[in-house]
Amino acid sequence: MKELAGDGILVQVSCRVLKLSRQPYYRWLRSPVTGRELMQAYRANALYDAHIEDPEFGYRFLADEAKSFGEPMCDRTAWRLCRDQQWWSAFGKKKARGKGRKPGPPVHDDLVQREFVAAAPNELWLSDITEHWTGEGKLYLCAVKDVWSNRIVGYSIDAQMTSALAVTALNNAVLRRGDVARCVLHTDRGSQFRSRKLQRALTGHRMAGSMGRVGAAGDNAAMESFFSLLQKNVLNRKTWATRDELRSAIVTWIERTYHRRRRQARLGRLTPLEYETIMNKQVALAA
Repeated sequence: MKELAGDGILVQVSCRVLKLSRQPYYRWLRSPVTGRELMQAYRANALYDAHIEDPEFGYRFLADEAKSFGEPMCDRTAWRLCRDQQWWSAFGKKKARGKGRKPGPPVHDDLVQREFVAAAPNELWLSDITEHWTGEGKLYLCAVKDVWSNRIVGYSIDAQMTSALAVTALNNAVLRRGDVARCVLHTDRGSQFRSRKLQRALTGHRMAGSMGRVGAAGDNAAMESFFSLLQKNVLNRKTWATRDELRSAIVTWIERTYHRRRRQARLGRLTPLEYETIMNKQVALAA
């Protein structure tokens, strides 16, 4: 009791010297964090979660994501919170090329080590993202390739390069292939492949993730070879007026030309679909 009385006297003397009212001090003592501060903290947390998922999103998109998390706010509030915490879109702040950029940390070890071989389907998949300009803006393609047959088992095309682009491509591949448990998905360290959404998808499909090194193109060379073919045969053939026009051309080339007509030396001069058909028959006869 004496200590409490002493503290009270100390507070009275301090407030008198500083010319402060004691009532606001006691109100703060009963509730150090105000309701407004707590609300702002919840909003900031929702914006941060959305920013980590998709670093390309600006504050307006982050506000939309935060609303879906149960923390609605106006765009101005989202901008102020993002400004205070320096949560800028990956596309928003220009930096000198090669300077000030730090690669994201890998969320998986490199399980491939440039050994792009597979003895059976759904053992090793590769994935990457490419982009191309149209008259309406950029169009992004995320493709998933089975190393066993070089077939593009899943892909996603969108006007935005977000984690959903990679997740949709992976889910499409799983729908086409069926049982993919213990399959390895090898990618680079792009934010879309490091996102928590993709990690949850891998876990849900019981797959393993693998990531190459920074700045080492050879770590995903087998996927780059497919994009090189796509660049020469589709993307650079003409100027594309609309995204829909380019989307249709990409899908047509993958499904009709690459899968069914383009013979590959590594597959014994067979197309990916021919190779899969022959190999699957052999496996069925052997069984």
